[in-house]
Amino acid sequence: MLEFLWNASSFVVALGLLVTVHEYGHFWVARRNGVKVLRFSIGFGKALFKWHDKQGTEFVIALIPLGGYVKMLDERVEDVPSELKNQSFNNKTVLQRMAIIFAGPAANFIFAVLVLWLMFFIGEKAAKPVIGSVDPGSIVEASGIQAGGQIVTVNGTETLDWNGVNLALVPSIGNKIIDIEILSLDTNVTKSYVLDIEGKQLDQQQQPIFKTLGITRYRPAVTTIIAAVTEGSAAEFGGLKVGDEVVNIAGVVIDSWEKMVEMIQNNANNPLPFEVMRGDQQVTITITPQAKKTDKGTVEGFVGVRPYGGTWPQEYIITIEYGVLDAFYQGIEKTGQLIKLSFVMIGKLITADVSVKNLSGPISIAQGAGNSADAGFVKFLWFLALISVNLGVINLLPLPILDGGHLFYYTIELIRGKSVSERAQEIGFKFGAIVLFLLMGIAIINDISRLS
Repeated sequence: MLEFLWNASSFVVALGLLVTVHEYGHFWVARRNGVKVLRFSIGFGKALFKWHDKQGTEFVIALIPLGGYVKMLDERVEDVPSELKNQSFNNKTVLQRMAIIFAGPAANFIFAVLVLWLMFFIGEKAAKPVIGSVDPGSIVEASGIQAGGQIVTVNGTETLDWNGVNLALVPSIGNKIIDIEILSLDTNVTKSYVLDIEGKQLDQQQQPIFKTLGITRYRPAVTTIIAAVTEGSAAEFGGLKVGDEVVNIAGVVIDSWEKMVEMIQNNANNPLPFEVMRGDQQVTITITPQAKKTDKGTVEGFVGVRPYGGTWPQEYIITIEYGVLDAFYQGIEKTGQLIKLSFVMIGKLITADVSVKNLSGPISIAQGAGNSADAGFVKFLWFLALISVNLGVINLLPLPILDGGHLFYYTIELIRGKSVSERAQEIGFKFGAIVLFLLMGIAIINDISRLS
């Protein structure tokens, strides 16, 4: 319940902020072009709070935090007094109207730059992308890549950490090859490899793409000492405590965390006797692993514990931090990369190179918001930038119900010298609504399937 509330509150904060930024873009440019703004609403439905400014604009915070809108004076919507016709949106030039519409997505891109600037300026420590192991029979093994090397570039893009690796790999979905450069930490020599991925399924749903390729990232060897016990879990119910060292389960000596996990996963709903060292005493307790359905449809046991990890070698850690100007440049560059990536992935969805199963809805976004907020302020900034860019890009799609659809119509008007007929616009809006609701439905279904 606490996790749900945390995810929900993080989602509301993130989406509310991003929608405010988007709508403020429309609002600000509309005001600068002499358009009278009647209402600025964050959310839909019943108004929770509302007030007016000196120019008569009504500001609203509404009950349903899933969007927002800016209502402008427009003769196509309502009767406009003659003295206010010059402040009507429809009486502005085509270029002015295009600027007002484009301002929403542009505000999201600018916001992403500023957020990423702050993120890079604050800085954080991250693990270098050192390969811990390579899965037997995987694409990576077939290429000749071995464990112990550091991934330094993917398709020519520098990769400082694992987040950078995954971000650089995403555009490769649907391609035939991936070019990777690996730095040997023993010889300090960089070697290039080519991964043959033609016809391979790389869709990332529950795991990063590098994992689907067969790469497991390096982590220090973990202990069998319990670092955390989840509230309400089988471990807590059975009496396992933080600091306990698991030495034996059902007569099997536990000399690694992996062996402990294997025992637990293979014994869903089966009572297991645990022998643990608690201080200088050996204690025996019984824990019954709870059953959990995996993505593959199988059932595994879990008890709800986390181990103490080993110490990271200092040479495997990097501090990603920049000065004021360099951080701003990095923000611009990373935002550009995210915009390009978003359009590439949309194109691959259209060509079916990427499955619609990768679409995420509000549940996944809420989980992402909660997880990133839980991971710290810097991670939450990254999440905000990523969603802000996606919000901007999606709104630029040429669907009549979105900003991009309006821009499409205004482009036609600019070329033809006259506006698109109301009949054509009406048909377009209906088509756009159907496509948008269809995509939203698929995304929500995907969310639900990931929860089951």
